[in-house]
Amino acid sequence: MSELDPVIHAAARLRITAALAAIGEGDRIAFPRLQEQLAMTAGNLSTHLRKLEDAGYVEVEKAHRGRSPVTYLALSRRGRRAFESYAEQLRAVLGGEGSPA
Repeated sequence: MSELDPVIHAAARLRITAALAAIGEGDRIAFPRLQEQLAMTAGNLSTHLRKLEDAGYVEVEKAHRGRSPVTYLALSRRGRRAFESYAEQLRAVLGGEGSPA
């Protein structure tokens, strides 16, 4: 049995990754919206997003809406594959779907 991905396994990063996986591939979410959904402080969310970004799991795009800066977040293709693999491994650990017979 392989180990669960330590980048995703931290509770906050698992919540972030799951939230980003729930939006469609190619879609993105604004930082304040994700912060609101997860009820996390901006600093805590930023810290965990940076770790996910460093791993290549999250794409961060900074833009402007009118004169206001806005940060958009999306799960990268690599991040989506990592999350799917993590979920499959977790199901196997828990003895559910994907576990050996």
